[in-house]
Amino acid sequence: MRVHIGLFVVVATASCASAPPKHEAAHGAEPPRYSLVFFIHGDGDYTFHDADGDAHKADEAILASARTVAERNPNAEVFLFHETRRRKLLFVVPRKDGHAYYYRNGELVEERSYWRDQGASRFDPEMTIYEELSATRLQPAAKMFFYFGHEIPEFDGDGYDRSYPKRSFTVPDLTAGLKRMAGNSAKFDVVVLGTCYGGTPYTVNAIAPYARYVVASPENLHRSYFDLRPLEGLDGDWDASAFATEFARNAYERLDEEIETAISVVVYDVDRTISYLNTVEEAYAETLSSLDARSRERTAHCDCAEDPAYVHAGIDDGVEVLYRAPRFGRSKGKQGHSGWGCWKTN
Repeated sequence: MRVHIGLFVVVATASCASAPPKHEAAHGAEPPRYSLVFFIHGDGDYTFHDADGDAHKADEAILASARTVAERNPNAEVFLFHETRRRKLLFVVPRKDGHAYYYRNGELVEERSYWRDQGASRFDPEMTIYEELSATRLQPAAKMFFYFGHEIPEFDGDGYDRSYPKRSFTVPDLTAGLKRMAGNSAKFDVVVLGTCYGGTPYTVNAIAPYARYVVASPENLHRSYFDLRPLEGLDGDWDASAFATEFARNAYERLDEEIETAISVVVYDVDRTISYLNTVEEAYAETLSSLDARSRERTAHCDCAEDPAYVHAGIDDGVEVLYRAPRFGRSKGKQGHSGWGCWKTN
């Protein structure tokens, strides 16, 4: 199931001279301890309903939550990139379809609109903004990356954007952007994929060079339910493993309260998963190759533990699984989950 959901400078003038742009003044302050980057894919029309039955646009809801996080972290810099559906002014003139927000020390420093990539995406427009404004030239205490959107294809990513049907976006495109933002010698401490089917061997293996911990779901995930409240007020001693677990558990508990379908939220310690990922890499690649000739929509996902091709020693190494079976249907009695999502091979 694919679900749609990913700077303007204020200058104060005086009688004699103008003040420097906000981001220049901010760069002169003490470097932030935390660096957070959010990509929110909103090039769609996905709407969800809360427990009271009220409708919300999913991308706008997560954007509002991320802005609250930015405002409540006086020791952080926060980048928000909101990718929206392409629209035209008066139905004729195209409008910019990317919106960037840069927060520093809890304050909105700069906001600007930009053109998203029209062709293959490697986050080039976003990287230009990121490199221009980032204050964390030195490695911060914590560096985190969050992607909210619908399922990121592992192959054949045409049509990911409604505005650009011929534009492709795949897991390799995501990791190309991660590589650039992580830098030559650094990793993100935590990468969060607020998407469906993000917890596959292929996806986690692709992200592993650029992350210490990955939080994702190997099944369907209602993207609005990766609650961002654990990010508010980051301070003091910080441990990536403990935070990833807290973040995942908070998301799981909210899901458990509000939905009836299956819940799976998983923390992957990528250093510990490498052995298993290396073991199943060839089998998974063969599966993806066979799927190239068929429609992905006609091939179901499954728990990797349900397919003998992926049942190997170490399948649970470095994997912390929070799972609850659906409250109805054929899988109602399922007792647990391996934490890995695969394509069915038979």
